[in-house]
Amino acid sequence: MNDTAGDSPTEAGRRHPRRMLAVLITPLFMALVSVSVINVALPSIQSGLRTDSTHLQWVISGYALSFGMLLIPAGRAGDARGRRRLFLVGLSLFVIGSALSALAPTILVLNVARVLQGIGSGLLNPQTIGMIHRTFSGQDRAMAFALMGTTVGVSTAIGPVLGGVLIGALGPELGWRWIFGMNVPIGLVALVGAMRWLPQDRLPRGARSPDLDPVGALLLGATVLGIMLPFLERGTHGLIWGTPVLALGLAYAWVRWEKRYARSGREPMVRVEIFRQKAFTAGLALISVHFVGITSVWISVAVFVQMGLGASALVSGLIGLPASVLNAITAQIAGRHVLRLRRLVVVIGFCLAITGLLGTIAVLGPVADGTLPIWAVAIPLALLGPAQGCIVSPNQTLTLEQIDVRYGGVAGGILQTGQRLGGATGTALIPGILFQLVETGHAWTTAMTVALLLIAGLATIALVIAVADHRRERRARD
Repeated sequence: MNDTAGDSPTEAGRRHPRRMLAVLITPLFMALVSVSVINVALPSIQSGLRTDSTHLQWVISGYALSFGMLLIPAGRAGDARGRRRLFLVGLSLFVIGSALSALAPTILVLNVARVLQGIGSGLLNPQTIGMIHRTFSGQDRAMAFALMGTTVGVSTAIGPVLGGVLIGALGPELGWRWIFGMNVPIGLVALVGAMRWLPQDRLPRGARSPDLDPVGALLLGATVLGIMLPFLERGTHGLIWGTPVLALGLAYAWVRWEKRYARSGREPMVRVEIFRQKAFTAGLALISVHFVGITSVWISVAVFVQMGLGASALVSGLIGLPASVLNAITAQIAGRHVLRLRRLVVVIGFCLAITGLLGTIAVLGPVADGTLPIWAVAIPLALLGPAQGCIVSPNQTLTLEQIDVRYGGVAGGILQTGQRLGGATGTALIPGILFQLVETGHAWTTAMTVALLLIAGLATIALVIAVADHRRERRARD
């Protein structure tokens, strides 16, 4: 792959690494708050816009699909033609989408605006990883990715609480609009900072623009759509569940196309040889499996606490707060030690996750019969916080460690796509099983136990992958 002449960090990036990181992390924070807060806002949106559940579902699904389909193509485009420009475009679209969401007069306008937000997030997120991967190295890179992990923890904790406060203070009609509207001033400040402190990496004048492989981008986008759609579009007819089978065929066609494209002497969107790197493949596999389980935990807990135990939405949100705070703290600690302990950090994370899940199962019965207070559920669930801190950012650091810095955007896009596919699968599968068991006459505690056991089983599979890669690293060193 030909490197772009201006791809190295500018003097501004070197002199102000903290400001550069702040600019990169701010849109991530906004996007994650928007995701974590939306479940709190849905009832208010439904009453405010007088819509049904089918249209309301696309407030989430439209964002998720547009975001997930763009990650890898956007990463490739940023690597080839400049990450700064795509970051600015993506951030601008996210801000515009946020403003339109806040002002939306109908559910149709809101859903279009959410798609625009998703496109913006899909464009800018791979650039964030690519610029961090390019600008920092060694321990500095590990700590930069740890800051991303801390941002995830803080935004996840703040989102539901902030949503509840805004809706409570401003009312159901105005509160949900400010949930989106608060992104606008923050995003505008981030845009000014991005124009000042992000590295200039545009192609030199007169240079030949790299090929972006549009056919490969279309094939991969259709593949991702085919996999995600049935998990996001619930309650539809059975025909839509045939799309994953079609997606497998499209994935095969995409791999063949990328190999043929490379043999012709052109630069494919993804060099499939990247999947031969064992550390990258292991990291992608374990994080994808992990996200199938972990993304469904808090949805299942919220449903159980509110519908099974009769508590409020605020209580269900506060139960997850200790885990989110510990996630933010542990991500920083793990970032300091990941290059020394390697995959062992990730292994420890999965052990904590499995312990927390089994501990939660142990207290479900006593909480349900009143022997223990409802807050007892938060104690074992708190272990999921340090588990996340030890898994997500350290895995990202180790998985991308041997990737050429010119390829960081597309590699980061692949990792994030694995997370999105895993998350879409898990949020449909695990809560679906939970509701099915309750509807067939099982007690809420029984249904929740089955759901948590399934999630623990997925964590165990990911743990096995992490242990195998840890042993491979040790053999390579010996």
